[in-house]
Amino acid sequence: MARVYVSIGSNIEREPNIRAAVQALREGFGTLTLSSVYENQPIGFEGENFYNLVVAFDTDESPEAVTAILHDIERRLGRERGPSRFTSRTIDLDLLLYNDLIREQAALRLPRREIDEYACVLRPLAELAPEARHPRTGETFAVLWARFNQAAQPLTPVALALNRLSP
Repeated sequence: MARVYVSIGSNIEREPNIRAAVQALREGFGTLTLSSVYENQPIGFEGENFYNLVVAFDTDESPEAVTAILHDIERRLGRERGPSRFTSRTIDLDLLLYNDLIREQAALRLPRREIDEYACVLRPLAELAPEARHPRTGETFAVLWARFNQAAQPLTPVALALNRLSP
């Protein structure tokens, strides 16, 4: 069984889309552990602020199957993929980690680069798994977050009850 971490983000009808994504993940994977929800400004484009969180779950599905399920949930929630990755979106679900697997493929890169690049990914991941280690660097996520330039990408906690541990 693999321990999986997935980032969730939305800046279009944020609250209902985040709730719908969490529910779809529960239906697909069972028990989830959820980080806090954070609000942040978009990076790389002008738009509404995002809500972001990270969820963890265990699965017997392959990384490719997990990614396919995530893309199906995005499609069902109205995600439209365009030529630019820097755009507003109803929902964004990204496989961040699959155990300590390292994979370099066009369709699937693990661990996901966004872990090191974006506060809205690293902070919730460090909250859920502070002592877990980045598969490439071996550093804990707590250490990576402590060293991150937090002032450059400010996050605001959001009171959004999603049942942090749920069946």
